[in-house]
Amino acid sequence: ELSMQAKPEDAVFAEPPERFSFPKREEEVAAYWKEIDAFKESVRRSEGRPRWTFYDGPPFATGLPHYGHILAGTIKDIVCRYAHQTGHYVERRAGWDCHGLPVEYEIDQKLGIKSRDDVLAMGIDKYNEECRAIVMRYSSEWVSTVTRMGRWIDFENDYKTMNVSFMESVWWVFKQVYEKGLVYQGFKVMPYSTACTTPLSNFEASQNYKDVSDPAIVVGFPLAQDPDNAMMCAWTTTPWTLPSNLALCVHPEWTYVRVRDAVTGSVLILLEARLAQLYPPGKVKKAKAPLYEILGKVTGADLKDKTYEPAFPYFAGEASRGCFRVLTDSFVKDDSGTGVVHMAPAFGEEDNRICKLAGIVTKGAGIVCPIDPNGRFTPEVTEYAGMYIKDADPLIIADLKKRGRLLDSSSINHSYPFCWRSETPLIYRTIPSWFVNVESIKERLLANNEKTHWVPEFVQTKRFHNWLKDARDWAISRNRFWGTPLPIWTSEDGEEVVVVGSIEELQRLSGRSDITDLHRHFIDDITIPSRQGKGTLHRVDEVFDCWFESGAMPYAQQHYPFENKDVLESAFPADFIAEGLDQTRGWFYTLMVLSTCIFDKPAFQH
Repeated sequence: ELSMQAKPEDAVFAEPPERFSFPKREEEVAAYWKEIDAFKESVRRSEGRPRWTFYDGPPFATGLPHYGHILAGTIKDIVCRYAHQTGHYVERRAGWDCHGLPVEYEIDQKLGIKSRDDVLAMGIDKYNEECRAIVMRYSSEWVSTVTRMGRWIDFENDYKTMNVSFMESVWWVFKQVYEKGLVYQGFKVMPYSTACTTPLSNFEASQNYKDVSDPAIVVGFPLAQDPDNAMMCAWTTTPWTLPSNLALCVHPEWTYVRVRDAVTGSVLILLEARLAQLYPPGKVKKAKAPLYEILGKVTGADLKDKTYEPAFPYFAGEASRGCFRVLTDSFVKDDSGTGVVHMAPAFGEEDNRICKLAGIVTKGAGIVCPIDPNGRFTPEVTEYAGMYIKDADPLIIADLKKRGRLLDSSSINHSYPFCWRSETPLIYRTIPSWFVNVESIKERLLANNEKTHWVPEFVQTKRFHNWLKDARDWAISRNRFWGTPLPIWTSEDGEEVVVVGSIEELQRLSGRSDITDLHRHFIDDITIPSRQGKGTLHRVDEVFDCWFESGAMPYAQQHYPFENKDVLESAFPADFIAEGLDQTRGWFYTLMVLSTCIFDKPAFQH
């Protein structure tokens, strides 16, 4: 420190004490800043300067801050201080992500909730209030940690995604996207968490891959009216999907062989290039006699439309509408399996696509999906009803073996997606969901990315660019409870749809004037009279993906457009944001999608 006795030109530094404590000195500085209210005073004195906008990505206050938060926070603080010190007005508001699976999962663990039915039995009102009670559980720890790190940010004028003002702006954002024709309801095969009973978006599913061991089996499907009772040999790592099988698929141009097994005498059909799946070269070499005899060869096209007997009889009646036949498609691979793919269109994206092309699956019909929201078999699958699908795998394998349909059984180690919240394996299943049609605005997303500046640069030009280039339609609805409800009211037949964009609009349409909260237990009973003579419109069941809320934060934190209209529009897009690399598939992405949908510009510049 400068000696205060000396003149400026003679200033000298005092001798440091022998035992200087940096932590103690930091605490003294922090106490002094608090005493003079340094942060707020600096902001107040900068009023009237050019506005420099910073968005703080909202963390969940149900967890404690960790090193990643502290590192990112330090970077944010340095850049914001620099902007302030170079002549700008820099508002720095903290934000909190209050909705979604992290909060619900905590309550499920606390109350021993195992299924959606448990929540409904308890009451959505009681469940949601339990969620509300823990949302800010660790907020004081966040404030003390961030303050101790010397970061200047406004916790008193923060924003929370559960505030009514924030939720109302989310409704407005959604209505803008809807009115641009970018929202639709569809049935798609999506990543699904059986533990949390909700679909996840593709970018959520990509966050948490683990190496696992799964069964890998080859199942025989006898062809109908075949002189040798030959069996198509299909390979699968998901035995639990076999009761839902509706078709088989082969590659139309590749060669398939008809072989007679030397031990069983069974006639088997599989891809010539994949004979090793049933007859490994090492085993063939050691055998004293041939393990099989090739009876003939055909192309995949020759097998098209041949019918077969399903592995299980539960849905045998589906044969009357063209199920249980061989289809062809070039998606079939020759690097694993048998070249024959078992198709369960309820549980596979390619399965669904190919079965739609074949007319096995049509709009609103043809999907066989005998599992409940918790991943348990429904009563149609009599032997395994009520059983969790993965628990049924060994029993299904044993049953196939008993009936002579199991041709090979082993295991495979592979990388598999897990639910980022419950740490349980995801499945892929057909779910009715509401989507933002991201694929239709892909070129605009790429163009808006070109208007931004990133450090390091390769994240913009490679990682984020590639993610946008391959972007899929975004599933924004969740079959959950604690979140911003989708503001969609529909008639019973689904033909009349009303999307509400504000509290005032809902009050006007419904005739209710007592709306003070937008969570489910306050608005689920609100109805809207039909304008088309269709009786009464009811709100759809779903809530928003919490990523939609965080992507809407530039507008919702300002309660735009209901308040602060000039503030938002004069300082948008933001000058600066900073988060971890993983947010290229999370917050950075949702910010870009929604700002492109609404304003056709990026939400941030740097």
